[in-house]
Amino acid sequence: MSQQFDVCIRGDGVVGRTLALLLARERLRVALVSPPPEVQSAPASPDVRAYALNAASKTLLEDLRSWPDTLLDQTPAVTPVLQIEVQDSSLADSLLDFSASQLGQPALTWIVDVPTLEQQLAQAVRFSPQIEQLTAPVKAALQVVCEGKHSSSREEFGASYSIKPYGQKAIAAHLESSLPHQGVARQWFDGGDVLALLPLAGPDANAVALVWSVSNDHADALQAMTDEDFCAALQKVCGPAVGQLSLTSKRACWPLALASADRWVGPGWALAGDAAHTIHPLAGQGLNLGLADAQALAKTLAEREYWRALGDEKLLRRYERSRRADVAAMGMVTDGLYSAFSHSAGPLQALRQWGMRGFARSGPLKSWVMRRATGL
Repeated sequence: MSQQFDVCIRGDGVVGRTLALLLARERLRVALVSPPPEVQSAPASPDVRAYALNAASKTLLEDLRSWPDTLLDQTPAVTPVLQIEVQDSSLADSLLDFSASQLGQPALTWIVDVPTLEQQLAQAVRFSPQIEQLTAPVKAALQVVCEGKHSSSREEFGASYSIKPYGQKAIAAHLESSLPHQGVARQWFDGGDVLALLPLAGPDANAVALVWSVSNDHADALQAMTDEDFCAALQKVCGPAVGQLSLTSKRACWPLALASADRWVGPGWALAGDAAHTIHPLAGQGLNLGLADAQALAKTLAEREYWRALGDEKLLRRYERSRRADVAAMGMVTDGLYSAFSHSAGPLQALRQWGMRGFARSGPLKSWVMRRATGL
């Protein structure tokens, strides 16, 4: 007799695996679908993306016993961010400064090594008897699409995906600095470009992760540079305060867009993570939103009336309503910041600086925003 499943999750990335583990705890039978080995593309180089996880995401992953610890060489896989400095490249000093001590917390966020997190979740999935890993979708009471922004299943369920391209690409890489990062994440707004250096390899290390959002043409030019010229261009924006930077990895590059599905749920199906929405990476909230989706959907299913089916559309709309407002709000914030900093004209620049400095002195408002962003 063939295996019967309650939920089929299409996509075994971080969000898909997290959702599978949450549903397995509710004694639901889960099919977790990944592409067959013959169609999976082998990575050309190690993954250099940097995930910034907030307190809510950390608590969720710890509860699932999937919070990463150390790499194979005993390098810390998680680095706490103790301070965030935001700077307009036209100013000599920081425009905004956030610190964990202001909130009375051990960290503002945590920068996590992507492969290690994926391995931790994969190991937890393998040890769960409620989860079966498959290479093709199967019949189930509920189909959940966690395939990412390039999902091939959205149209199958009648969901359209509206995309607002930013005309930018993100360049990611790992670097070594001549100075320790001291747990400080730094961000520069430079015209329409956004550059972030995120601390890696533990609180006392010199390693940093780069996320540099630039125009498509600029990205292509930067990608064509030698390592030495690329670091020189990077150093020109960062200045001497971060120390001398040198590349320790290859560079990755991908296009940026604000996107959202018109419907997240329907009879017998739901979307989660990047399959439902994407935002600009300047606030580092993309994966946090996806993990919150997984948690909200699992909670909705766990709290359903005993007579209501898993694929009941009215039930699934509770999940959609619980998440749409938060996702839309974060999308508006990141889109608004991108728009505000993409203009370098004198009057607009002066107004922006005045507004940001006012926010920095606002006290309660600044604290509220910090707590929201850190998942507190």
